[in-house]
Amino acid sequence: MKEPVISLSGGTASLGSRPVLRGVDLTVHRGEVVALLGANGSGKSTAVRAVVGQVPLTGGTLELFGTPHRRFRQWARIGYVPQRTTAASGVPATVREVVSAGRLARNRLAPPRRADREAVRRALELVGLADRAQDSVNALSGGQHQRVLIARALAGEPELLIMDEPMAGVDLDSQRILADTLRGQVAQGATVLLVLHELGPLEPLIDRAVVLREGCVVHDGPPPEAVGQHALPGHDHVHPHGPHDAEPIRTGLLT
Repeated sequence: MKEPVISLSGGTASLGSRPVLRGVDLTVHRGEVVALLGANGSGKSTAVRAVVGQVPLTGGTLELFGTPHRRFRQWARIGYVPQRTTAASGVPATVREVVSAGRLARNRLAPPRRADREAVRRALELVGLADRAQDSVNALSGGQHQRVLIARALAGEPELLIMDEPMAGVDLDSQRILADTLRGQVAQGATVLLVLHELGPLEPLIDRAVVLREGCVVHDGPPPEAVGQHALPGHDHVHPHGPHDAEPIRTGLLT
């Protein structure tokens, strides 16, 4: 087994006074594609937000690339696609400008170099939006917004890609493009952690599934047959379908 990229042991976390993670163990090894599954409120999104530093752990230990989380500074190695966001932030921006924000952690606000421009171009091509680079993000559909967010993460050329429900509220055409994009990243050796409520077109890519229930791990192994192409029992999933119920985009990993 290759070295762990994410190693969370006994992780606990709360939102307000409500415990959300209750001793979660989660390990993702280099080159693995791991799906984090569970019903609403099971702690899936909280777990990945704890990994990227958006939710503080109240207990347990976390290491990224073998480094304790509190000392980890190499955020350019991680690409994060959060849940419930939109590329329309209310600030006029083109598709290329939003995707270019994915290079910020790597170049530390230095002027864009040729390598930066090439990385942005490749990311746009991967998600099928090269022809929309100069368009305003406000003119895009929901599925295209999601593709922009994924391109932004890919532009940073991350070693670890963390995606929180990348297929949520996305049309079938965009689902196919996103699955193909992810398949290409996996073929190149990317390590991927996906929060999903159903496996759908990503099922063939999944090496391992970790299922959460009420903040605890109840399965860690092959994807459960009961999940298949369908949502987990008891899953009341609500997805945003437009800018009016979505949070604005954030350009930094930890904002």
